[in-house]
Amino acid sequence: MANIKQARKALVTRILEGDGKASRAQRRAAFDNAGLAKPLNLLIDKVTKHAYQVTDEDIAAARASGLTEDQIFEMVVCAAIGQSSRQYDKALAALETATQEG
Repeated sequence: MANIKQARKALVTRILEGDGKASRAQRRAAFDNAGLAKPLNLLIDKVTKHAYQVTDEDIAAARASGLTEDQIFEMVVCAAIGQSSRQYDKALAALETATQEG
């Protein structure tokens, strides 16, 4: 389990604090799914809640707002990892509760 925790921490640190085309603030906002302006907030929210519904038009709208494809890609990755991290944390908490009750 320790290796998973270390790998997860390294991943999150890299995507949020490492070099990138998107600013660290933009990547953090995408990771947290908070504080982004339209149309990027619509894309990031869709990635975190209904990724299968993301369309070419969603990407085009983000690009039309002045973002590069690299910036969009980085923020989409941050959004997906942020959402998976929140789900993972909730699953661990539920597992902890279930094993304490049993």
